[in-house]
Amino acid sequence: MMGRTHALTGWCAGLAAAPLAGLAGGPQVLVFAATTAGFALLPDLDHPGATASRFLGPVTGGISRVLRWSSRRLYAMTKGPRDEHCSGEHRHLSHTVLFALLLGALTAVGTAAGGRWVVLGVLVFGLLLADHVLGDLVGVAGAAGLAGLMVNGGGLETLDGVQVWLGIAVALGCVVHDLGDAVTESGCPFLFPLLIAGETWYEIRPPRWLRFRTGKTFESRIVFPVFVVLAVVLVPGVMEAMRHLALDELFAT
Repeated sequence: MMGRTHALTGWCAGLAAAPLAGLAGGPQVLVFAATTAGFALLPDLDHPGATASRFLGPVTGGISRVLRWSSRRLYAMTKGPRDEHCSGEHRHLSHTVLFALLLGALTAVGTAAGGRWVVLGVLVFGLLLADHVLGDLVGVAGAAGLAGLMVNGGGLETLDGVQVWLGIAVALGCVVHDLGDAVTESGCPFLFPLLIAGETWYEIRPPRWLRFRTGKTFESRIVFPVFVVLAVVLVPGVMEAMRHLALDELFAT
């Protein structure tokens, strides 16, 4: 999938999963979803040309180089007898559920240890990354949600209790990215290190007729527009407003 589709599916997944994470207030849900959208781009740090790799210049570029090196070494050490001959960089280490869970746990623990400013830094990074790809569709909503949280909760103090759901948002974004890549022609080895059919890095993907090519017509004209609609409909209060509007129109006639 292209970066904007990854971010958009991350936003939709965040809106849908927020109640499961115990979030009910509008500002919390918007921040959670926007963070999920931003971190849905993170697995592509294993590609030097990806948005996440170029986002902060030498900083994210350096992280990308370290991740590619780590993925290459891990692939060489763990590939099964039927795994393909490749570098093991793109769509390997960072495109696994294991990576998503570890990064989510590291985020929760790291922000708890680092305090409010670290929490704010992670949130702002996720929001800016989502805004960079999707623009006002998500960026303004996420920023408004964060401002609402801080105003209603007494400033930075409101960030003291978000570490757990912040880790969930990061992990969820990465998993959604993996699932998105799994429905493309290349598939995604997100069940590593399970050995499947002689492969440690077995590419999970649907039947051939359900796959599509990244960035081509099906993704840009069908998949992305569908999720644009969901991105609006899933926002808290929108469905209720639409229901009331439909009822008003019905009784007016």
